[in-house]
Amino acid sequence: MKTKIGILGSGVVAQVLGSGFLKHGYEVMMGTRDITKLAGWQESSGGSVGSFSDAATFGEIVVLSVKGTTATSALTLAGAANLAGKVVIDTTNPIADLPPVNGVLQYFSKLDASQMEQLQGEFPSARFVKAFNSVGSALMVNPDFDGIKPSMFICGNDPEARKQVTAILDQFGWETEDMGAAEAARAIEPLCILWCIPGFARNEWMHAFKLLKK
Repeated sequence: MKTKIGILGSGVVAQVLGSGFLKHGYEVMMGTRDITKLAGWQESSGGSVGSFSDAATFGEIVVLSVKGTTATSALTLAGAANLAGKVVIDTTNPIADLPPVNGVLQYFSKLDASQMEQLQGEFPSARFVKAFNSVGSALMVNPDFDGIKPSMFICGNDPEARKQVTAILDQFGWETEDMGAAEAARAIEPLCILWCIPGFARNEWMHAFKLLKK
């Protein structure tokens, strides 16, 4: 049977990941506050669309893909009971509603308290895994770097949840770097800031991180 993926969000990242999961043989339901936003995506992709609660109920795995400032409200609308026991792939970053400073994004979180840790505390029965937050949407699904797999850094408190996300990342063409428990999100979330600097400074957006090891 196909694994069911519920995606919370209707923006570009949500749509790219939704199409990526469909490409790799998953069933997908997108959750949104406004179903009309996803009419075009639904028609072209063959996926389904519903409310946040619908998508969270549908998904065996849930993907959180909204602005960081709306992450808690999206999960609240999804329903804690509908998320209980499920892997929640957290793609969000705690980007403040403020302009970049010399190309450097401003965050509303602190270095010793990541957004994912906050969300895990608010929804303790869900199994959060940080992933997909340190690269642009154009490169999230099977990026082509002339045969070199880029690195995707992940973390989360549940080892089995991290294994499930690693399997997805394998399909999506990534080399997973498992950084362990949720506290590692304090380092992983700021990677978005670093990733965005060349974009703001030189309009260069087609890059990804690679961890080299001996």
